[in-house]
Amino acid sequence: MKPFVNKNSIVREIWGKSDTILFVFAGASAEFALNKAVDWLYYTGKLPKDPLGRLFSTVAYARHIVFSDESTAYQSIDMINKIHQNVEYSRQMNIPDWAYKDVLFMLIDYSIRSYEMLERKLSLKEKEDVLEVFNRVGTRMNIKDLPPTFEKFEKMRLQHMESDLQFAVYTQDLYNQYRKHLGWLRYKLLLEVQIKLLPTPVRSKLNLRKHSFIEIPLIAYKWSRLLRIDWFIKELILPSEYKPNIKALDKMAA
Repeated sequence: MKPFVNKNSIVREIWGKSDTILFVFAGASAEFALNKAVDWLYYTGKLPKDPLGRLFSTVAYARHIVFSDESTAYQSIDMINKIHQNVEYSRQMNIPDWAYKDVLFMLIDYSIRSYEMLERKLSLKEKEDVLEVFNRVGTRMNIKDLPPTFEKFEKMRLQHMESDLQFAVYTQDLYNQYRKHLGWLRYKLLLEVQIKLLPTPVRSKLNLRKHSFIEIPLIAYKWSRLLRIDWFIKELILPSEYKPNIKALDKMAA
């Protein structure tokens, strides 16, 4: 069967490692908290009850699509659409198109930022590859006016961050939940990763400082991967209930 993502695509390399996906998770956790449409996630009650699980399910769904064949990927995207439609019916309101686009843009941006933090700089061609893959996801979800080039994406991404994000009651509540579920040390680690990873508009809206203390630990972690002891470090810093989920993310599709 034809894969949804070409086996030589940089997207498969990015989403084939739990390290990268955990950084995508860190970025998404910040923007979900700031997004003006986050009330939709509060409406179902799933996000405040289990914010880490809800965010992991989002990135896990994206990873599943990346490593599926084309038919299975489209079925998964259609299921996402159906779930959203059921929530819309229950609330008697439509989720705004810009909110769907915000999530798609997050996945594109943090895929690139996370990989570049942990591995190397991507070429423009590779960034265009990431955009093309997630644009196909967005097209299947009936999201309109997707950016045709990476240059257009960067401009639209900036516009969305400026217009669709705000620090509100939900923002503080979600960060309180992150701290509760992660514990003080892991929560502080999350903040340091976010300071390093987040685009300036997002970091500014969260009132985070410009410079992170994660630089030296990040270098040490990269060396630990070469020595194959990175999972020892993960065992120390990850909540135990999510370790099986995270280990599963390391399994590349054939």
